[in-house]
Amino acid sequence: MPVELRQLQAFVAVATQLHFGRAAEELHIGQPTLSELVQRLERELGTPLITRATRPVHLTEAGSEFLLRARALLDDAAEAVAVVKRIGTGQSGTVRVGVTPPAAPVLAPHLKATLADVAPDVDLVLARLWLPLLEQALSDGTVDIGITCGRLDDVEGMSTRVFCAQPLLVGLRPDHPLAGEPAVPLSALADQVRGAAHASLFPAWSLAQQQALLAAGVSPPTVPLDDPDLVAARWMDDPRIDWILLIGSLTAGHVDTVVRPVTPHLDVPFTVRWRRSRVRTPAVARLVEHLLTMPPAPGFSALSD
Repeated sequence: MPVELRQLQAFVAVATQLHFGRAAEELHIGQPTLSELVQRLERELGTPLITRATRPVHLTEAGSEFLLRARALLDDAAEAVAVVKRIGTGQSGTVRVGVTPPAAPVLAPHLKATLADVAPDVDLVLARLWLPLLEQALSDGTVDIGITCGRLDDVEGMSTRVFCAQPLLVGLRPDHPLAGEPAVPLSALADQVRGAAHASLFPAWSLAQQQALLAAGVSPPTVPLDDPDLVAARWMDDPRIDWILLIGSLTAGHVDTVVRPVTPHLDVPFTVRWRRSRVRTPAVARLVEHLLTMPPAPGFSALSD
């Protein structure tokens, strides 16, 4: 018969205490049960492990050798149990997260840092993906969770939640008539030329801007930016452009741009999406819970549907 963990535990307790009574108390079992476990172990191994003729008892040469190996086996078993428990409670495991470019500069490192505080054994694998690729990756299971800016339509088999937001901002030239105002009405810019990146370059940010303009009820003339960079810090090189839309995490590099909040206040939401079937994986469920409850990143506010 194979050796049982109970037998190993019984033998190690006796070999450590060198006393059957104290070993039985340590394991919270009766002394006859303890003796039977050790004797059965000796029979299965075919050799005595303990000399019982003396007080305290002593280990045989085989017993001393087996003690080292029994302790290692028990340590391995305890570690295996702990690992499985951490996986089962979502405290351990691997989660693949796709992030669109507008969410990458601030939200991705914030997520990683805050998750490390509450679930340090969860391995977070981040991938920067354009919105169409992110939606495909969620559909085929290449990623477990997707994070993007803007609101996404509901999709069958997916859960979609807005979880945070950044205030919508405008970028103006220093000599713009509204540059000295503390906040700028979008309605005042409705007839002026807005610069915007090609939707094919940054589809998530393009979608979020279109949603914001729709919410504000304005449809300004728009020309494509020549700047292929997401933050569009060189937008003023095009004399046709009067203004651009921004959020706080995309203002890096705008040294000469006058950045102002819009009035009335508008938020750019950030959305998390995951396949419902993937939440059966405890680590994925743990990360979704963390995303929906974590403190907002700097410059962000909590927001929900």
